[in-house]
This record gives sequence, structure tokens and C-alpha cells, in this order.
Amino acid sequence: MRLSELLIIGCASLTLVGCALPRVDADAPPPLASTAPPQWQAPLPHNGTLSDLTRWWQDLGDPLLVELLDAAQQASPSLASAHARVVQSRAALRQARAAQGPSLDGSASAARSDTIVGSPPTTTLQAGLAASWEIDVFGANRLASEAAQARLDRAEAAWHDARVLVAAEVASRYFNQRACEQQRRIAQADAVSRQETARLSDLTFKAGFTPSGTAALARAAASDANGRALRQGALCSLGVKALVALTGLPEATLAQRLEQAAPALAPDARLVVASLPADTLAQRPDLFAAQRDIAAARAELGGAQAQRYPRIALSGSIGALHYNAAGSSGEMATWSIGPLALSVPLFDGGRREAGVTAAQARYEESVALYRAQVRQAVREVEQALVTLQSTQARVADATTAEAGYRA
Repeated sequence: MRLSELLIIGCASLTLVGCALPRVDADAPPPLASTAPPQWQAPLPHNGTLSDLTRWWQDLGDPLLVELLDAAQQASPSLASAHARVVQSRAALRQARAAQGPSLDGSASAARSDTIVGSPPTTTLQAGLAASWEIDVFGANRLASEAAQARLDRAEAAWHDARVLVAAEVASRYFNQRACEQQRRIAQADAVSRQETARLSDLTFKAGFTPSGTAALARAAASDANGRALRQGALCSLGVKALVALTGLPEATLAQRLEQAAPALAPDARLVVASLPADTLAQRPDLFAAQRDIAAARAELGGAQAQRYPRIALSGSIGALHYNAAGSSGEMATWSIGPLALSVPLFDGGRREAGVTAAQARYEESVALYRAQVRQAVREVEQALVTLQSTQARVADATTAEAGYRA
């Protein structure tokens, strides 16, 4: 049987084996609908009215908050780390895609030798190109590229998730600081009022109109109110330092900007909360990143399975040679195509099988982590909805109490 017939039979056999190998779809979405509940159990804010989430922070009408968010985005080490992982993932994707095509290497050499007694030296100049290409019969390189693409998507989603987390932390610290400053002003006013009450009670006690116990209670109340005011002031100072650490702004500048901020916050800003949890969960970068983890693990599983099957590689070269010896010179061109190499795994001590088992375990782990993350996301949104409803329900009572205390 001739060599060409052997190659045709071998390629046909490999094609049949490749058809038997299950194809891994890295873009197949995980079963989200079976994990998320059909509807929110907590009430929707503003009767479910939707608004544009992309302009939510600007809709608050607080320019200082927007400035702090921008500063935090620039100073955050977590964002810098996430961006570095994106760059690394892009480089890994380029490497994986490059493995699917041929590679070309160039070489050049020059030699001068004098090995024969009485003969002039010999000069040899040589240059050539060598190419190689692994024919991806079973899709190992393709699956590696799909896994690298999924890892890149996951890194980009993690970068967006880091931005969301930084913005949420800065906004939470900022609003807590604004509330702390209001409580500090109230505590200081209460301390001044109680100090005046204690002074008047002392005067009436000295005049004989008030018993000593009443004056003592007034002095105790004044001291207690002054202690609360000092404690509240310390908490506000700690809050400023926390914002400094998040934004990288000078503390003196930040404290001055907080003092100049408007005492009243802007009207309510409406959140984007859909009626179905799956719609809202689709907006979360962390869940999208977990989905891409599953896609990458699925592609890596297929790649590990493909490593158990034969591999075909084709190589070739072309070169030119120039020599000069004994007063004569000459040139010669060389080329070759091949060999077409077939590598069949026969025995590796179970290494490839162990690789498939490990890849299968990583895939199952990524699915389990994704389902747990979906449940945690549902819990977080449910808790946020309950908090929003409770806060809105307390607004009227808080307004009445504030008016009464002010009077």
C-alpha cells in the first residue's frame, strides 16, 4: 500500500473519531431560570416604576457625590488590579488564537572555517524559513481559544463589578457622612440647649425655687448631651478619613467640600428594578462573570478530552545556501514539505484521564458556585427592596418627629 493511501485512511479514521467526540458549546448559558424565583417576594419601590439606571447617580443632583465617585474610580487599587487582569486575559486570548494557525521561524547563519591544510578558508552563508502547523482535528486549540475568550469576558465583567462595588461603597460612605454631620449638628444644638437648661436650673436652685435634685439632674443631662456630641463628632471625623482613603483626596480639601455641601439632599432617585428577578440579575456583572466561568470550564473540559486523541502536525522549510571555497563559489536553494506527523497517545500513566477528571470537577464546581451566587444575589436584592420600603414608610413619621423636636 502506498504512502498516499495510508495518509488518506489515517485522516478518514481521525475524522470519524472527531465526529464521535462530543462538541462543547462554550456559549451555552447556564440554567438561570431554574435557580432564580419567578418574582420578587419583597415589594417593588415606587410601585415598580422604572428609570434609567445609567444616569442614577447624576439624578441625585449632588455634584460632590459625582466628584467623589470619579476620584475613587481613579484611586481604587481593586480597579487597577481588575484592569491588569483584563490585559492579561487579552494576551492569553491572543496566544490561544495564535496556536490555531501556523508558525513561521526564520534563521540565518554565517561560518568561516579552515579545516584543510594548504587550502584557503571556506565561507558559508545560509538563511532559511521553517514553518509548522498543528492541524486541529479534534478542536483542542479551538476550545482553548474559546476558554480564553470566556476568561476575557469574565475579566471584563469583573472590572465592571469592581466599578459598581467602588461606587456603592463611596456612595454609602458619603450618605452616612452626610447623615453623621446632621446628627452632629443636632447633638451640638441639644448639648447647648441642655447646658442652658442646667444654668437656669442652677439659678432657680440658688434662688430657692428648685430643689437640689432637679438642678443635679439638669447638670447630668447637660454633661451627657455634651458627651454624645463629642462622640458624634469623632464618628464624623472617622467617616471623613474613610472617604479620604477611598478617593485619595486631601483630608482638608474633602472636609471643606463637605462643609460647603448643601444641607438637604436631592429628591428621591428611582432604581431600575424589573418585575422578574432574571431580568434584574442579568444586569449584575458578578453573575455574568460567573456565567463566563462556566463557559471557560466547559471549553477546558472539551480541550482536556481532545488531548486523549491523536494529533497531526505538518512542517516545512525553505532555505538558501551560499559558499565560497578555494576560489570558487556557488549557491543552492533547498525546500521540504513534511513530515506530516501523526502522534497517537498510547500510554501516559493516566495523566490525560486525570486531566479530564479534574476539568470535569472544575466545571461542576463553577456550576455550583454560580447557583450559589444567584441565590445570594436574589437575597441581596430582596433585602434592598425591604429596606427601601421600610425607609419610605418611615419618612412621614420621621418628618412629624423632626417638627416636634424642633418646636
